[in-house]
Amino acid sequence: MNTLGTLGKDKQRLAAALTALALLPLAAACGSEDAGSDSVGAGASASVTGAYWAVDAVTVDGKKSAAPSNAYLRIADGGEVKGNLGCNNFGADAAFADSHVTFDKMQSTEMACDDVPANFEQTLARTLSAGDLTTEVDGDKLTLTTADGDRVALTKEEAAPLKGTKWNITSPDTDGKAHLTFDAKTGQVSGSLGCNKVRAKATVSDGRITLGTASTTRMMCDTSLMKTEKTLLALFDGTVKYELDHRNLSLTSENGEHVNAAAAE
Repeated sequence: MNTLGTLGKDKQRLAAALTALALLPLAAACGSEDAGSDSVGAGASASVTGAYWAVDAVTVDGKKSAAPSNAYLRIADGGEVKGNLGCNNFGADAAFADSHVTFDKMQSTEMACDDVPANFEQTLARTLSAGDLTTEVDGDKLTLTTADGDRVALTKEEAAPLKGTKWNITSPDTDGKAHLTFDAKTGQVSGSLGCNKVRAKATVSDGRITLGTASTTRMMCDTSLMKTEKTLLALFDGTVKYELDHRNLSLTSENGEHVNAAAAE
């Protein structure tokens, strides 16, 4: 008699039985959903993945906290999660089961951010990592609810096109005064360098933008602004590489200078 073989089969049967028991509570919870609701069913991942979800608010113990504009999460088809807690970036793994999702292995950067409400990032991180979350989609709205009733409210946000969008320069720092807009009809780029207005020809092709000679006004401003303008002017009369990531734009000049911008609200 092959005792080892018998023991191996018994262990397999026990593992299968435990797996089935572990799934029973989840199946019961899913079966109790209102048939008329828009809760994500078997197509949970298809309804939630691939989209950029801006975090609107977090409600914990009945207290609702509005989210900073930077807070978001995005889930790739394979379950990889990337997002921002309001200042710090985070990553995690998403596992879907019927109308539920769980975020595992959450990790984030640890930057200090003065413009983010106190404790908001910790509250959002704890809520997202609270285990099994019920997932409900209603149009462009997504609600994630913990077993205790805490909620994260999110809104699907469409990506900004390169042309026709007002791109506010975020680095180098211009105190929010510098911006650029690429016009598809005129084939030009126009905006502000932080102090002076600028306009030039702009030809977009294959991930690159060829910028013509910059035509600017001639005002004198604060020394720091003029220094930033000099950096931005270096983009012109040459070709820059560009990368679009949803509502963020990065420009890299031929000499390696980087300029980052975000779509205006």
